Amino acid sequence: MNRASTAYDLYLPARLRSGVVISSPHSGRDYPSSFLAASMLDPHQIRSSEDAFVDLLFAEAPRLGAPLICARAPRAYVDLNRARDEFDPAVIAGIRAAGHNPRVSSGLGVIPRVVSNGRAIYRGKITPHEARARIAGFWEPYHARLRMLMDEARATFGAAVLIDAHSMPHEAIQHHSRPGRPAPEVVLGDRFGASAGPEVMAILEEAFSAEGFRVARNTPFAGAYITQAYGRPSLGQHVVQVEIDRALYMDEESIRPNGRFADIQAALTRAMAGIIAASGQDDQPLAAE
Repeated sequence: MNRASTAYDLYLPARLRSGVVISSPHSGRDYPSSFLAASMLDPHQIRSSEDAFVDLLFAEAPRLGAPLICARAPRAYVDLNRARDEFDPAVIAGIRAAGHNPRVSSGLGVIPRVVSNGRAIYRGKITPHEARARIAGFWEPYHARLRMLMDEARATFGAAVLIDAHSMPHEAIQHHSRPGRPAPEVVLGDRFGASAGPEVMAILEEAFSAEGFRVARNTPFAGAYITQAYGRPSLGQHVVQVEIDRALYMDEESIRPNGRFADIQAALTRAMAGIIAASGQDDQPLAAE
């Protein structure tokens, strides 16, 4: 069953088979024409911070028994993986800084000021009214539905496991690899144990490793707002951010799927099947501790 709103696309399974929920908050590609007109960047450049095609990589989740929710608005327009009040006074007129926030300071607040490589999005500033309209129109509906999915999973199976699906630039992960060792292809982030139980991380790591992916934990990406806001392992609510190397499945310069896309999608589908199968019992092993 598919459901759509202006804020997200939701794909529901015919029957829930586990407490697993898949979220893709950064793969949105509906760029408003007014937004593009106000930007210094061309329509291709502005897509550089988009987690392009991640929603397609995980598209088989509903067939396997897990709901999939995907943002429609692009990350450059409103970032669903930031707190709703992470406003940047450098891009929103009349807003005061609310303490030091490294994400906001770098231009990556809930209304981003920059895309990849620090390239400015706007010629000037947007109004507070416009910023709040984006929160009300996109951020709030997405998170309201995500909370409902998590609550339903936990009520049905005793625990919820949110896979917060993202992609990472190949260059970024290469810079964090150790000398003489190949860089990871999948990075699992649980905020160093704060957002998911060790048994959940073990299930995910085993599933991705079994498909031949080189897997790392928490370095260089440990999780952002969604892991922090939704991860409550003691209550049976687990969140793991999954970052996938973009070079595996796409040409980053042209922002197009590459020749390995179908193979990577198939491998991720098999990994999801393993995770869903391992998470399908309502009493073991993922119930609240």
